[in-house]
Amino acid sequence: MAIKFQYNKTALQDLNKQLQVRVRALPTIKNKETALRMEVKKAKDEAGRLDSKLEEKIREYEYMARLWAEFDPGLITIKDVELSVKKIAGVKTPVLDNIIYEISEFSLVNKPDWFYDGIKVLEELASVAIERDFFYRKMHLLDYARKKTTQKVNLYEKVQIPGYEEAILKIKRFLEDEENLDKSSQKIVKTRQQQAEELV
Repeated sequence: MAIKFQYNKTALQDLNKQLQVRVRALPTIKNKETALRMEVKKAKDEAGRLDSKLEEKIREYEYMARLWAEFDPGLITIKDVELSVKKIAGVKTPVLDNIIYEISEFSLVNKPDWFYDGIKVLEELASVAIERDFFYRKMHLLDYARKKTTQKVNLYEKVQIPGYEEAILKIKRFLEDEENLDKSSQKIVKTRQQQAEELV
């Protein structure tokens, strides 16, 4: 990245300030990246665990497959999903607080006894599936934020900090050269003045 600057002391001070801001911010950004990386792993592990749990629950109830043909799926619906927001390393992520189900009334005389158990099974399966989806969503949000943070770390570490350091070095060398030229020209003028005085 080519940093635009002028060869003067004001530009040197500005570049030094910019460099210090980035140098001080870099450890914080690196810590954020590490925290996000760990949280992504936790969310991924939890989503994987819930995937396995859901598959296990479905297999657990496979023996009832023929009975499910009698079951009326309209008896239970998801009325609401209550959410809250939690900040993880500065990233807002959804948190599943509660799932509210609505159970339709049905006649105990016309329906088999196991319908109540069937409703509980569906509630359990739906809860695990929804929770799993939330952890996948959380994982994607955190991973996106981690990628952005990694880009910022790389920008600071590999582009901006070296760019500012190089620009500062160029200005310092220019100012030193200018100062040396100024001193040399003063010596030449002084020597000439002394020679002129000696001739007089």
